[in-house]
This record gives sequence, structure tokens and C-alpha cells, in this order.
Amino acid sequence: MVLTAAQIVTFDDTPPPPGLSPWVGSPEQARHIEIVEPDADWPGVFDTLRAGIVEALGERALRIEHVGSTSVPGLAAKPVIDIDLMVADTDDEDAYVPALESLGFVLRVREPWWLGHRCLVSAEPAANLHVWPPDSPEAARHRIFRDWLRTDAADRERYAAVKREVAADGLMSEYNARKEGVIREIYARAFVAAGLLP
Repeated sequence: MVLTAAQIVTFDDTPPPPGLSPWVGSPEQARHIEIVEPDADWPGVFDTLRAGIVEALGERALRIEHVGSTSVPGLAAKPVIDIDLMVADTDDEDAYVPALESLGFVLRVREPWWLGHRCLVSAEPAANLHVWPPDSPEAARHRIFRDWLRTDAADRERYAAVKREVAADGLMSEYNARKEGVIREIYARAFVAAGLLP
């Protein structure tokens, strides 16, 4: 399936169905966050993680992308590598979760109602592995956002500033919500530049 421009530029903010939680195991504990200066080693950490994922999954790994702030040179970030992994069917967890667990990842988020998303985390090195189906508009947005920030210094600095501001007085539970307004503004410019919006 080929994604349309409308699918990519339309955000899906679907909440969990009543009575369901996205957390596998206990919910994430409130914790303070740390934003650090860019680290030239981050791409190498991703490369190491990617190699392990490829070895563990083989052809089941349809696409693996370094996304998030650590994928943008010069951008301050939480020292956690964000990875998008595309597999044929995210609901078929037996096809990929045990292999990823053998690498030290732990399944923490299951959101079949939100684009089939799963998230596994690694403590060392610190990483969030987001698993998506091949036609995920969210994964496409992640790549567009990353590529825009790699080329637009003004938005890179704007994003870094809001992250530092929120981190200075916020908890992890509030961090993403308080960044969202600026993120959506940056996305709008990135979508125009990509020819997805007029």
C-alpha cells in the first residue's frame, strides 16, 4: 500500500479504548528527564543496535530507521536512541518479540488501536524500538520530521529550546504533551517543504 499525502499529514490522536492501557506490565513511572548536548557517538550506537536487529530478525525486518532527536546532528536530546522498525504484521508478536528480547529489548507498549504500534525498550544502550506495519503514516512522519530538522537550523534550535524548557520543570509524563504544539508547527513547515501541503 502506498501512503497518500492526506494519510501522512493527518495525525491520529486515538486514545486507548475504555478500560485498556497501552502499558505491558506496570505503567511507566514518573521520572525527571535529562536533555544533553549532541553526542557524535549516537549514530554509531544506532548502527550497532541495527546490526543486532538485522541479525535477530533477518528478512522479517522490512525497514529500520534511526529517528528522533539523536538522529539529527547538532540537536540536543534525551540520550536515548529512537528506532523505527517495520515488520509485516505487528499483531504477530511471536514473529519478532522473542528475537528482540534475546537482544535485551523488553516489550513495554502495545497499542493495536493506534496504527498497530508496539514499543520495546533497551536499558543498555538506552533505546526505544518502535514497531510499525509497513504502511505506517506515523513512521513516514518520523522520517520527514528528522530530515527537515537535519536541514533547517532555525527549527532545530526552536525544538531544542522547547525541549530544554520543558525538561527543566517537567516530568517524563508531561514532556511529550508539552512539546506537541511546537512539534506540530514544525511538521506543518516540513509537510509544505515535502510537497504534502500547499
